[in-house]
Amino acid sequence: MLTHILLISSLLLGFLYWFNAMKVKEIALKATQAHCQKMEVQMLDDYIASDGIRLVRDKAGRRQWQRRFSFEFSSTGEKRYHGKITLLGQRVETIEMEPHQIEWVGFIDATRH
Repeated sequence: MLTHILLISSLLLGFLYWFNAMKVKEIALKATQAHCQKMEVQMLDDYIASDGIRLVRDKAGRRQWQRRFSFEFSSTGEKRYHGKITLLGQRVETIEMEPHQIEWVGFIDATRH
């Protein structure tokens, strides 16, 4: 009887952890897509990969899971660059992007002759 309760409890905790992890990954994906759009780069493959998880304390001293994900993007369509997004709990902490080439579209100054 006790082993059944432990087994069911373990399965339930595993499911809850998995469900929360999928929710956090979805938050990270949407934040990454929005950031790439804001930075005028193309997020490649619409995919983020888990890059690590650890328990850290937030500003209030509570322990929360800090998850890192990596992604790839392109600024000109010719080269892939790497980026990372870090979440603390379900809140985005940082989004980092590799230095990348920016496609410059110049303009013509009509006031100059």
